[in-house]
Amino acid sequence: MQKSARDAALQYHSQGKPGKIEVVPTKPHSTQNDLTLAYSPGVAEPCLEIEKDESKAYEYTAKGNLVAVISNGTAVLGLGDIGALAGKPVMEGKGLLFKIFAGIDVFDIEVDEKDPEKFIQTVKAISPTFGGINLEDIKAPECFEIETRLKEALDIPVMHDDQHGTAIISSAALLNALEVAGKKIEDIHLVVNGAGASAVSCTKLYMMLGVRKENVLMVDSKGVLNTKRTDLNDQKKFFAAETDRVTLAEAIVGADVFLGLSKADVLTQEMVRSMAENPIVFALANPNPEISYEDAKASRPDLIFATGRSDYPNQVNNVLGFPYIFRGALDVQATTINEEMKLAAVRAIAELGKEPVPEIVNSAYGLQYLFFGREYLIPKPLDPRLLSRVSMAVARAAMESGVAKKPILNWTIYENKLTEMMGYSNKFIRRMTNLAKTDPQRVVFSEANHINMVKAAIIAKKEGICQPILLANKQRLQALADEHNLDISGLEVIQLRQIEEDPRRDRFAKILAERKSRQGETYHEAFEKMNDRNYFGMMMVETGEADAMITGVYSHYQDFAQVAEEVIGISPKYKYFGAMHIFQTKKGVMIMGDTLINRNPCGDVLVDMARQADDLAKFFNMKSVTAVVSFSNFGADNDGAPRKVADAVKYLHENHPELVIDGEMQMNFALNKEMRDKMFPFSKLYGKDVNTILFPDLTSANIASKIMLESGISSESVGPIQTGLNKPVHFTDIESSVRDIVNLTTVAVIDAIVHKKIEGKERNI
Repeated sequence: MQKSARDAALQYHSQGKPGKIEVVPTKPHSTQNDLTLAYSPGVAEPCLEIEKDESKAYEYTAKGNLVAVISNGTAVLGLGDIGALAGKPVMEGKGLLFKIFAGIDVFDIEVDEKDPEKFIQTVKAISPTFGGINLEDIKAPECFEIETRLKEALDIPVMHDDQHGTAIISSAALLNALEVAGKKIEDIHLVVNGAGASAVSCTKLYMMLGVRKENVLMVDSKGVLNTKRTDLNDQKKFFAAETDRVTLAEAIVGADVFLGLSKADVLTQEMVRSMAENPIVFALANPNPEISYEDAKASRPDLIFATGRSDYPNQVNNVLGFPYIFRGALDVQATTINEEMKLAAVRAIAELGKEPVPEIVNSAYGLQYLFFGREYLIPKPLDPRLLSRVSMAVARAAMESGVAKKPILNWTIYENKLTEMMGYSNKFIRRMTNLAKTDPQRVVFSEANHINMVKAAIIAKKEGICQPILLANKQRLQALADEHNLDISGLEVIQLRQIEEDPRRDRFAKILAERKSRQGETYHEAFEKMNDRNYFGMMMVETGEADAMITGVYSHYQDFAQVAEEVIGISPKYKYFGAMHIFQTKKGVMIMGDTLINRNPCGDVLVDMARQADDLAKFFNMKSVTAVVSFSNFGADNDGAPRKVADAVKYLHENHPELVIDGEMQMNFALNKEMRDKMFPFSKLYGKDVNTILFPDLTSANIASKIMLESGISSESVGPIQTGLNKPVHFTDIESSVRDIVNLTTVAVIDAIVHKKIEGKERNI
């Protein structure tokens, strides 16, 4: 790994609280009474109930949503036997994936024991703690015995994901690839390169789906597994074939499917060309496949190709499976993960891959229309439908196969619960990043002598989010880079000292003076303004020399607002502009505004903020449900802020009935649907979860946003996002972190992409 990437990885894991996961309380604990109930003497009551009936542990403890990710570190990723403790970052990472994709809590447990018998006894001894066990990174052949015996001994789901995860996802891809190729699974000839845990599990699952054993050739590092070899263990003997073929090149001739779970660059173009018509190649070695995407696609036009990489089509990624398989298994308190449940997951993933792709997924993966075919066999990892589809299929299979102790009685309620659970993830931020990377825009960082701005620009360029343009003093910028060991080579820099001589200064001044001549703006005044970095940067955006701008770590927001209104202007749709923050919370995405611009907004400003919040929600593929808050509820106080809010809401109800909005109401009623519905059943928000909060003044909005940021209520935030301006210029907070600026840059890029699309449509009209 390059030094900068290595340093970034180490910093990511060490900054703030070390590691990637933590344990947080789920019950009140602020009073003595709370603590009395949580521990002694109150805790004795659930203990006694569980003593009488062990199933009560699912009711009174976290067992039902807790999975152990357990490893002895003998086969960690591509690193091999690095030891239990060295594998802990990987196990924490697996815990993070469980949480963000399926809302499942995880304890990672690293067992310093290579002896299978002792390892098995250790896991058995701690198993009462958990609702399920995910075995991870245990080398073959020991992993087979360990999983088999633990499944026999325990009455909770046990799965070795290295074996079954890839098998399940690649099986779904295989079913769909065969449909595209027009082939029947019982007729195909399969070559498997690799004979480890994943290869064995994949091949056995393919055989359960219909692949015939006599049509399988498996290859290890010494060649084809055939009956003439005397060096095969029991797992390999099962696949030993009656054949004279010895090498991979010989085995693959005429094959319909190649499955690679081995190492990079072992498959050649000549080998691919020797395969049957419409060949299917799953080159799943990580990080580099058995044959590169470019070489594979160049080998023949009828190829159907998949890898384990996210930067190419048809990624076979275990995250499509294991979070949702365990989710379904836990929710019915399954005693095992059996073959019926695995096959149900396979078919659910395969069927989802053939359905029309929702716009939210199209946006996340590049403003393109994904459709079932050679380049899209299975769903993308960020497809929000996976949680409900796969989890429900697995839960149903557990019930039908008789291993569910707690059957689901109402599938609609269960599906709604799963949909709500998606709020636990930060998919929102990831979707934005992936969308921005599809069309990186030119972004001006107007205050690039600030270290956070510089770091953000470097990260944004490295992640492929944008093409940064830095307005900076070059000497000071280089000194910052040297001091913090930053690589700024390749970044475009405009020297602030040279703006005075920059020919654009004159051109920008003429444009601004002409536009503002009726407001008394002279050329000389405009020319002087162009010496200011914010004026110059915004004029770059206004004239199309840049697509977006980020500022704010030095500037005061009032100065920014004045310059933005003067240079960029307010959208014709509105009279005012404002700023919103977006927060990722456990309940989902929350929009708050106006958090920056309008100090004491009048009713007309509130009307514009409501419309802009709705536009912002649509921008991110959401439907806004808006509460306008104050210190009273629906006319309880008929003066000041409550009156102003009530009048604005009345106007919106009459003139913008398409908006789902109501107020004024106190914050607790805005956030507590059940309490609001009970007290105010007439509200237009009845039965709805609020995802947008508007405030009567800047003081309350700013305080609320800071509480969200600093209290841990929000796992991540984006903002302030300027709304209502003609073009994408965005202003950060003075205390913004590097990640805050990167997130805002991502929004600015998406904003610019959408602006260009809108402008293009208007020109075509």
